[in-house]
Amino acid sequence: MRSWGRVLPVLEALCERGQAVGHGWTLEKEFLLLHQQQAGALVGQGLVELAGREDRAELSVLEGRPVRWAARLAPHGHDTLTYGRLRPRAEVTPAETGVGRPVELIPSQMAALRVFVHLAGRLRIPPADGLAEQVRTASCDHGIKRWRLHLTEEQIASVAYGFWLHRMTGSAAEANRFLREYGAAYLPSPAEQEHLPTGVGAAAPTLGPGIEFGCPGGG
Repeated sequence: MRSWGRVLPVLEALCERGQAVGHGWTLEKEFLLLHQQQAGALVGQGLVELAGREDRAELSVLEGRPVRWAARLAPHGHDTLTYGRLRPRAEVTPAETGVGRPVELIPSQMAALRVFVHLAGRLRIPPADGLAEQVRTASCDHGIKRWRLHLTEEQIASVAYGFWLHRMTGSAAEANRFLREYGAAYLPSPAEQEHLPTGVGAAAPTLGPGIEFGCPGGG
């Protein structure tokens, strides 16, 4: 079964175009080839109906030109769209009710963040207060594969630090994406290094303020 995020636009488009004309069919001139292919893929699921030879002949007469392709919502497609627009949502979790900013993380970012909060008792710069609870109660939208949290600015800065640790030990993609989407990145300055406890950051390079986190090939 295709994800709802991909099915919805096709069903919506067929519904809108079908309502705009008297015969209810969406013709090839109104649908890109890609959308035609997507609609065809939904035929097997009973969501879309393709016009047969007789239907195309009738449509050709109405249009005054040859109609080679036409599609419309099948009854199941109509009901799926109607239900999907009002489908039950996941219950609001504590992570979504607190004061803060909504944040969405992809699976690899969430995995890195879990490691960061798991190591809280062993880090010299631990996660911000409440971040571990936000991670524990985060909800996942499986349709778009995103983890949803509600973070304060202090917690967002702490997440950026966790992604910086992840970046320094292998992957910059998670930190780069977080910077692009939320404008948050951890950039330690020489002054910060001087005030860290002995041994902290000894293996980490010193980055000056304003240095961008992006790197060639970073995600």
